[in-house]
Amino acid sequence: MAGGFVSQTPGVRNYNYKLTPKVFVTCFIGAFGGLIFGYDLGISGGVTQMEPFLEEFFPDVHRKMKSAHQNEYCRFDSQLLTLFTSSLYLAALVSSLFASTITRVFGRKWSMFLGGFTFFVGSAFNGFAQNIAMLLIGRILLGFGVGFANQSVPVYLSEMAPPNLRGAFNNGFQVAIIFGIVVATIINYFTAQLKGNIGWRISLGLACVPAMMIMIGALILPDTPNSLIERGFTDKAKQMLQSIRGTNEVDEEFQDLTDASEESKQVKHPWKNILLPRYRPQLIITCFIPFFQQLTGINVITFYAPVLFQTLGFRSKASLLSAMVTGIIELLCTFVSVFTVDRFGRRVLFLQGGIQMLISQIAIGVMIGVKFGTVGTGNIGKTDANLIVALICIYVAGFAWSWGPLGWLVPSEISPLEIRSAAQAINVAVNMFFTFLVAQLFLTMLCHMKFGLFFFFAVFVFIMTIFIYLMLPETKNVPIEEMNRVWKAHWFWGRFIPDEAVGVSAAEMQQKSV
Repeated sequence: MAGGFVSQTPGVRNYNYKLTPKVFVTCFIGAFGGLIFGYDLGISGGVTQMEPFLEEFFPDVHRKMKSAHQNEYCRFDSQLLTLFTSSLYLAALVSSLFASTITRVFGRKWSMFLGGFTFFVGSAFNGFAQNIAMLLIGRILLGFGVGFANQSVPVYLSEMAPPNLRGAFNNGFQVAIIFGIVVATIINYFTAQLKGNIGWRISLGLACVPAMMIMIGALILPDTPNSLIERGFTDKAKQMLQSIRGTNEVDEEFQDLTDASEESKQVKHPWKNILLPRYRPQLIITCFIPFFQQLTGINVITFYAPVLFQTLGFRSKASLLSAMVTGIIELLCTFVSVFTVDRFGRRVLFLQGGIQMLISQIAIGVMIGVKFGTVGTGNIGKTDANLIVALICIYVAGFAWSWGPLGWLVPSEISPLEIRSAAQAINVAVNMFFTFLVAQLFLTMLCHMKFGLFFFFAVFVFIMTIFIYLMLPETKNVPIEEMNRVWKAHWFWGRFIPDEAVGVSAAEMQQKSV
């Protein structure tokens, strides 16, 4: 398929290329990195409501769950139980900072491999766990794997993809995450019906499968032209660029990549330089987008969905089935973003998804408040319960084509090469920190804030939608090494970008001064 595009940002270069089978296959395999994150998100919530698992490791929670007079909002409130879920994300935060250096020095693919390897070891610890210590060690190792994969995979996809399809290919990472969630919920549905401890062990142990997939994928994948140039392999980088672009006429793009690499070599301390005013737009967006992504409340729905549905009155089997349905809807709706993000742009999907999530969250909060009140001891009928599930599905759909995939896409594409690895590490670290915080505090917040928790998240959805409208410029169709021109043209961020960062000519500067 012939390439080429028309950018909305003045001065941005157009490259010639074709959509080659090689770039499609490499991005498809590269996206496997999202499977380990998705599988864990989906598996944790299901396992933590399996009675044999709770009896084995969290007997106090199991007794509360069985209590006929227990406040519905507080049935699963246990800091130890939430630590099992949230410890992974704290480990991912730490590992993502180390992953930045490995990704830059050794290439994107070896950071992906290391992520798969540590996730594999962690899955073995969890599958054979005999005590809480083994569970937590396993979770920490899983977290290291997630941190490495989440730091390297989005950057890999953004660098390999042609500019006008970068959004679609990068969204493959989110598709893989959601696919992992769906597979995990299906596995939980069937393993929950097994007697004894074998069910939860199978669920946790099967995490080794997506880990092996990313390990094997990383071994056969080529590295990106950007990374090869950064590490001094210029001839190999040009050959790779010609291969993935399907043409020998890559001189202009190759020169841009080389110029970006030369500029990046002047930066000896990326962690220090990212604090400079010229990188202020990238730093702010890289911090705020993952912060807001977690404050949508989506991970509350994702890894506590079975627990939440039980709180709403569903039985164990029905709650797992409802979680499976919402996961499938999220997967299907993520493809909406894949096929529209490069056509309509990032901003349109962010804004539409934000409005949809806001309305549905308010409706969910109102319905739960009416049925359970502040005491949390009411009953909910089948019709009302199904309506709440439908509203949750509408909320999930809005997230799936907006903040879900774009929360990974935008931070990975906006930074110049000299700070890209550090910026992506910050993106993952912020994401994991607030994932940890929400995971650790959600059950306690649900117990104390009750239905008001959904209004709490709705307020943040309102704020983040306004933030996107005012502060995020459109980045569709812009080559990744030309992104500074987008920031220079923005009404607010333009003041931070020096003219030499966008190659402004003398004539342009003179015209601006008139």
